[in-house]
Amino acid sequence: MLASELDYDLPQELVAQAPLPERDASRLLWLQRGVAGVQHRQVRELPSLLAPSLIVLNDTRVIPARLLARKPSGGRVEILLIERLSEPGERERWLALGKASKGLPVGLQLPIDGGGLQLQVETARQHGTLEVSLHAPGGVGAALLRIGKLPLPPYIRREPTLADQTRYQTVFAAHDGAVAAPTAGLHLSEALLAQLQAQGHELAFVTLHVGPGTFAPLRSENLAEHTMHCERYVVPEATAQALARARAQGRQVLAVGTTVVRTLEAAADAQGVVPAGAGSTAIFIYPPYRFRVVDALLTNFHWPRSSLLALVMAFGGTDPVRDAYREAIAARYRFFSYGDAMLISGAR
Repeated sequence: MLASELDYDLPQELVAQAPLPERDASRLLWLQRGVAGVQHRQVRELPSLLAPSLIVLNDTRVIPARLLARKPSGGRVEILLIERLSEPGERERWLALGKASKGLPVGLQLPIDGGGLQLQVETARQHGTLEVSLHAPGGVGAALLRIGKLPLPPYIRREPTLADQTRYQTVFAAHDGAVAAPTAGLHLSEALLAQLQAQGHELAFVTLHVGPGTFAPLRSENLAEHTMHCERYVVPEATAQALARARAQGRQVLAVGTTVVRTLEAAADAQGVVPAGAGSTAIFIYPPYRFRVVDALLTNFHWPRSSLLALVMAFGGTDPVRDAYREAIAARYRFFSYGDAMLISGAR
């Protein structure tokens, strides 16, 4: 497959800049594999659209990973923390991305805006990444909560507000570590989750800490030559058992978001059995791909020429997904993180 096959024209006014007042009020474009056309629904209709399923969610929590500072020369610096490399405490070592007009040399020390947190550049790595050390009396974690900023996606053209601290997290977020939200899960309210469970659906969780690579462009026209970013995941024992039960009972597995798909498909063995455990994955799913675990997908609309759109096309079919995106644009759906949703399932 070629990257150009993932291209489409998106009017910029369809890029959602803020969430709707209610999580589950988003529109839902329903694509049933093997059925011509799509249906226009709402996310809150999910219980009536699905047979009792195992619904797998990503319970990562977005951390306030964006730090602002100023060089001794006066130049502005922006740091995005990616992954903690040491144990939590008053001194921590992190992998980070840095943005400054004249670079960030090794040894540079920076007081972070807001006070109480000191950063030093320790090592420069490939692709613009850095190893930095952070020091804060009372603990780096507490300092980040106090002065760190929520890292909204680059296509949201505003500073984060107090409301984003809640709405750019899922209601089931439990484990700190992501720098981007698993956005399909943002649509699910506590009331909708309770309704799904009341109607016979089972909920299970994995943790994949979403990194900034989720926004990275494809670097090769030929997708076979593209190297994916690596992300850490955990499959709990309870989830592995739930997946085995669903398989034995013939119940479909609904993945809420591409991060869940990547976790389950990366962790599965050749027979589609997903064991419990932790790992990391750089799996790149694009057409053609044989899915071993996931039967249905709830997802947002994704950026043109992105690895996420490639995954969705692998799952729903290149032409059906391309046609569905045209329909979504014509019907003025809202796109990307705070936008509307898409459900891809088998025909009922």
